[in-house]
Amino acid sequence: MTSDELLRAGDLVAIGRYRTVVSQEFADSLQPGDQVLALSHNGEIRRLPNAVVDLVQHAVTAASLAFTKLSLVSDASINQFFQLAADALKDEPTFSKLREANIRDEESARARGRSVTRLVLSENMRRDMISALLMWRDMPMSRDSLVSQTQHSGWTVEQRSAPLGVLGFVFEGRPNVFADATGVLKGGNTVVFRIGSDALGTAKAMMDLIVRPSLLKAGLPVDAVFLLNSPEHAAGWALFSDSRLCLAVARGSGTAVAELGSIAQQSGVPVSLHGTGGAWMMVGEDADLTRLELCVFHSLDRKVCNTLNVVCVQRRLASVHVPIILKAAENASSARGTRPRIHAVQGAEQYLSSVEEIIVHRSEGEQSEPQVTVSSVESLYTEYEWEENPEFAILIVDSLDEAIDLFNKYSPQFIVSIISENESERQSVWASTNAPFVGDGFTRWVDGQFSLLRPELGLSNWEKGRLFGRSGVLSGDSAFSVRLRAHQVDTNLHR
Repeated sequence: MTSDELLRAGDLVAIGRYRTVVSQEFADSLQPGDQVLALSHNGEIRRLPNAVVDLVQHAVTAASLAFTKLSLVSDASINQFFQLAADALKDEPTFSKLREANIRDEESARARGRSVTRLVLSENMRRDMISALLMWRDMPMSRDSLVSQTQHSGWTVEQRSAPLGVLGFVFEGRPNVFADATGVLKGGNTVVFRIGSDALGTAKAMMDLIVRPSLLKAGLPVDAVFLLNSPEHAAGWALFSDSRLCLAVARGSGTAVAELGSIAQQSGVPVSLHGTGGAWMMVGEDADLTRLELCVFHSLDRKVCNTLNVVCVQRRLASVHVPIILKAAENASSARGTRPRIHAVQGAEQYLSSVEEIIVHRSEGEQSEPQVTVSSVESLYTEYEWEENPEFAILIVDSLDEAIDLFNKYSPQFIVSIISENESERQSVWASTNAPFVGDGFTRWVDGQFSLLRPELGLSNWEKGRLFGRSGVLSGDSAFSVRLRAHQVDTNLHR
C-alpha cells in the first residue's frame, strides 16, 4: 500500500473524541504495506512498518503453536529446562561470551549518552539469574492445580488453574528479565519478548547461548520463548495490538509503559503495567536512630524502582534526624565512590550544612552540581533516575499526618516505610497511606524474588495505590486462568 493510498499530509483523522491532522513528516514516512495505529487515549498515530508487523505476527503464531505443544510436555521436562539454563549460566566459557555481548551493548549505550545502571550484566546479576532459575525448577507446577471444590449431592465441581496462553512482554534494557520471565513456562504459558534496544545484543546472546539450547535439550518447543529481533519501538506497539495475546506486561519509563498499556487495552488484551517507582520513607517521633541510619543506607545501594526517593522528617526533630539521614546517604555513596545529591523541600536546607559542588555521574557524562538544591513541593512528583550518585529528597513536615497527605498527593502511591518504635504511628501510616507496599524498614524489600521467593515479571497493577488480585508481584506461576471440571456420580442428575 502506498502512502498516497493510506494517508496524506493534512488529512483529518477522527480517533474517538480526538481529531488528528496528519503531518507531512508522518505521511512521508509511510512505506508500502505499512500499518497505522491510532491511539484512543490521546489521538496520536503511530507507524507500524510492514517488516515489523510481519515479524510480530510470525512470533505470536509460533508462540501459539508452541503453547499447544507445551501442554504435551511433562512437568519433569519443564523443570529440566530451568536446571539446564542455570547450568549454562554457571559455565564460564558460555558466560564469557554472554558478557562480551553485554559489554558491546554497554559501550554502545554509553556512547549514545544512555543510562547503563540496569544494563550491566554483573556477577551479582548472574548469581540472581541462576538463583531465579533454580527457584523455578523447585517450585510446584501450577498449570493444573486445584483452586476450589464445590460438593453437591451426586456430583462435584472443581475449579482448576489453567494456562493463559501466549504472554507478551516489553522490558527495558535489563538482561536478567529472561531468568525471571521464563517462569511463565512453569504455568504452561509461552512468551514473546520485546526488549529495549540498549540490551538487544545481550538478549540475542542470551537466547542463542542459554534459552534455546536449554529448551531443545529439555524437549520443550523452541518457540515457547520468542525474542523479537527488532530495535524499533514499533515492535512493542505491534505486539501489544495483537489480540491473540492473553496478557501484556510492560516495564520501563512511565510514559512509554502507559502508551503500551493503552494499546493493549484498546486491542482487548489484559495488561499488567509497571512504569513508575520511587519509595517514600517517613520518620516518626519515636524513631530508633540506629535503625533510621541503617534503613536509609540499605535503601540507596542502587537505582531501581524501590530505591528511596523521598524522606519525610518532622520539623521538631529535624536537627536530630536530618544529619543521620545525610550520614547514611554519604556512606551509601562512598561505597560507590561518589557523594549523594540532595533536594531540600520545605526548609530542609537549613539542616544541611553542605553548600559545595560535587561531581555527579549522569548518563550523558560527569558534571559539577551543587550537592544540595532547594526544591518546591511540586518536585515531589519526580522520581530521581541516578547513575552513581544516590539522589533523593528530604522533606520537612509539621506532623506525620502532613507526610501522609503529601504522600497520597505527590507520590506514585507505591512504597512507603515508617521508621518508628511507636505502634500507633506505624498503624496510622498503614491505615491512611494509599500504598500497596508498606513496611517499617528499608524500602528495597519490594521485590518478588527477595520477599516472596518468586522471580517477578513486574509489580502487578498497583498504580492506584491498591493491588488487584492475589499479590502485587506478577510472577510466572501467577499468570493463570481457571477452568471448571465436573464429576457426576449420580446418573439420574437432572436440572
